[in-house]
Order: sequence, then structure tokens, then C-alpha cells
Amino acid sequence: MYILFPGRHHLLTQFQFDYLNSIISKPLADTRDLNGAPAHLTEKIDAVVFAVTSSNHSNTRRNPLPFYIRALALEEFGKQLSVPGFIYGIDDIGNVKEFASYTIKRIKHDSEGQFDLNPDNTLVICSTPVLEMYERSGFRILPAELADRKVWSHHTQLPWDLVEKISSTDSWENDPFLRSLIHSSSYDVWKKYRLGPKIQVLFRDKMISDDGDITTTRDYNTYVRQMDEIAGLKFRETAPHVRAGRIGDIGCAVGSWIKLACEDERFRESDFYGIEVARHLFDLCQQRKHNGEFKNPFVFFSQRNAVTGLVFDRNSMNTIHTSSLTHEIESYGSRNDLLSFIKNRFDELASGGVWVNRDVVGPENKEQLILMKLNDTDGRNDDFDKKFKTREDLATYLRGLSTLGRFKRFAQDFRKKEGYNFTYETVTENGTNYFKLRLRDACEFMSRKDYVDNWESEMHETFCFWDFEEWKTNLQAAGFTIASNSSAYTNDWIVTNRLIGKVELLNAAGSLEKIPYPVTNMIMIAAKE
Repeated sequence: MYILFPGRHHLLTQFQFDYLNSIISKPLADTRDLNGAPAHLTEKIDAVVFAVTSSNHSNTRRNPLPFYIRALALEEFGKQLSVPGFIYGIDDIGNVKEFASYTIKRIKHDSEGQFDLNPDNTLVICSTPVLEMYERSGFRILPAELADRKVWSHHTQLPWDLVEKISSTDSWENDPFLRSLIHSSSYDVWKKYRLGPKIQVLFRDKMISDDGDITTTRDYNTYVRQMDEIAGLKFRETAPHVRAGRIGDIGCAVGSWIKLACEDERFRESDFYGIEVARHLFDLCQQRKHNGEFKNPFVFFSQRNAVTGLVFDRNSMNTIHTSSLTHEIESYGSRNDLLSFIKNRFDELASGGVWVNRDVVGPENKEQLILMKLNDTDGRNDDFDKKFKTREDLATYLRGLSTLGRFKRFAQDFRKKEGYNFTYETVTENGTNYFKLRLRDACEFMSRKDYVDNWESEMHETFCFWDFEEWKTNLQAAGFTIASNSSAYTNDWIVTNRLIGKVELLNAAGSLEKIPYPVTNMIMIAAKE
């Protein structure tokens, strides 16, 4: 007879140990299930099978610890029981109704048939709503901490309650409340590997979701394809400024920039460090490394958030590269988050090191009022405000709108959740209709109007919060020296393919003189002298 103990198992409690021990050490006939009924079993427990769910996730609020750390604690926990303990990682496959069945099949596969768990030979310990999946499969449930399933109340603290307590407790290892409830196996591992500060950093971070993503509305298939398509351009623009040695790429997406840098003979003696916070992208980086796609073997990836703290040792990096990242910090975080990010990069660079930041940028005189003329013949104009349940349906609908129709939709959606005040008025000059608005807002629209596949995500992002001079001022305030070859520029491809024939800008005062399309991007070379 077996006990199956599923859970994320980031922390083990003394209650769990005592509960398991009591079941193992006494006749099963006396053990009572979730409904209070005796088990009526004459067998004894031969082994405990620990199913570690979300084993492929780590470094997020929901799953802070990697599988190997959890397994270390479980191994020691199991050694203190009087029967063998077996540990199997169960990867996250999303929100599926048959996850219990998947867990059973995965254990049978990974144990090479040693454990064919079924309702006749297995009792399941569970005290959360997950137990209902095992119930539906016919398993008897042992309730552990659960007191009343109607309201999901518990006799004692659950392991996750203690994780959350640690996240807000300095010197947690000396806290008598925590010390009395955490089993020694977890306590020793958490203390040895200094996991308390790691948890505290993750839980303080409000910019990243519980599962380790900046936004939950992004289509990563489209996003990854776009990143790969422009990786060559990004590398060509930034490579002349990169200094050999320890090279870090923060927000490395799927590692495309690092892949190209590894092929550059100038950097053959360099070490590369890719930092990516989004779990999905980090997993792809690791897969590409396993596939042998990086010419230089000294490539290392980490899933970390560079906003809340340092991701490299102080004074250690010769080059830090970021591309299309800093505007996301302003967009999904705050101005203070961006300023912290800037300061962290300065602290990480060695003397003579350089931060190469390629990103979007706002125009000069961004508060200036201008007139904008939009094409109203390249699609529909009169149904811009419809709602859709799926990203795909919204994208199809947006593609059918004219440039003018898409502007009206943009004005309705842009940073609405953030409380942004996007204002414009319609004016008529010499029989032609224009929109009168700030140059900043016109540029926000022009830069995002064609991103229909990820529209909902893009509507949270701002590109034009700082112009080039404001960027320089804030970097210099952090201690950086700005290289003279830093520049803001207008992306000719965007002008040719997305603006000409779609959007015209004119001076709102006087003679309706046409205004050149403003800058769209910048290369900022910030050195630590």
C-alpha cells in the first residue's frame, strides 16, 4: 500500500511529518479519510511517493524554489520516516481537469512501472481543492490539515502560509513561530541556501505576475518570432559599442542577441550572461542552449528580475546590453522602478564598463500641439469600439480598420487601466479634417498602430515618456558618462512601411507646414568612467 503526497512542496512542516508518521506507524484500519470513515485496510504502508508539481517552474512568487532544492528537503524528510520515500517531478501543463490522471501516469512512466498507483493500492494526502481531482478518479483522501472542506478551513498553518510569512519576516530563521512549525529538513535547506532573502525579493516585486511574466496578454509565439526577425538589426546597431569580457544581456528574450554575439570573433574569449524574467522565454533560452545553438560554450542563463536588485556582482561587468526593455519597466512598473534599474546597472559595471541601451524614445518638444491627418480609405471607420473575447478575434477585427479607425480605437484603449488621459479634438482646416493632439500622443499611436497581434499588451506600454535629452539627464544623475556616439534616430523602415501614406503630421500653428516624422529609437552608450 502506498501514500501519494502531491504538492508544490516548497516547504515542509512538522505537522506534515507527524501526520505521515502516525499513518505509517499505526494500523491502517484506524486511519480515517476525508469523510471521517475508517480505511478498513489490513495492509501496511510500503512507501510514500512525493509528487512535486510545477517542478519545471522556479524563481516566481508562485514557484520560488527550483525542483532540486525542493527535492533536497524532501529526501531528508523521507529519510526520517520509517518507510522509503520516492520523489518525482511533475511539470506544469496548465489548468487541465485531468491533472491527477497526468500525475499518476507521469509517476508510472518515470518510475519505469515501479509505481502503478490506483485507488486499490494508494491513499492520497491532500488538504486543498486539488483533492477533488483525485476523488473523481476514485482515490480515498486523507485530509491532513483540512478541517472543513465546505469553507476550506484548516487545523493549522499550511506550508504556503509559512512561505508567505517568511516573505515578510527579517531574520526568519530566528522567529520562534516559524521555527516551531517548519520541519527540520526544510529549515536546514532554507538556511543553508539562504532562501529567505530570495523569497522576500520575489514577493516584494509587484511588477511581475505570480507565474513570472510581465504581462499575461502577450502572444509569445508572435513575440518570439518578432524578436528573432529583428535580432540581426539589433546586433548590428549595438555590436560596435560592446566591450569584450563579461557581457550581460538583460531581457534577453530567447537569446538571439547572445547567439549572434557568440559568432563574433571579437568576443570569442568572453563570457555571456543572459537574464530573462519571463518564464516562457527563459525556458526557450535553456532549450536553445541544450540544442547547442550557441557557438561559445560559456553562455549562462538566469531567470531574475533586474528591477528589484542586482543580477550581476557589483563592479563585475564589462558590457551590459538591453534592447526594447527599459520602456517596459516604465510601462508595467513605475518611474521609481526605472530609476532603480538605471542605478543597478551602474553598480554592476566594472570601471570602464559600458551599458548599451537600445530602445524607443520620445520626440523633442513632445508636449507641442500638432495636427495629424490619417488615411480613412484603407479600411473601416465606423465600428472601432467593438469588444472581443479572444486575442485572435480582436486582431482580425483591428486589421480591417482604417488608419483613422484604428486611431480611435487606440485613443480608447491606450493605458486606460493606468488612468492615462489621451485627449484629442477634431478640427477642419481648408476643408480637410485633422486630429489635434500632443506630438507625444501622436508618436505613441504611430509606434503601436500596427501591433494588432498583441494589441491588449501593447496598450499598457508607453514609448514616449522621456525624450533623448531627458534620458541623458537621468543617466548622468546615476553617475554615467554619455558617449558622444549615442544618438536618437528615425527608423526608416517604420517610415517607409508604416507611416507614409497612412499618417501626416503638420504644424498646428500658422501655415499647416508638414512636420518630419520624429525620432523613434535611440542607442544610448552609457559608460562608467
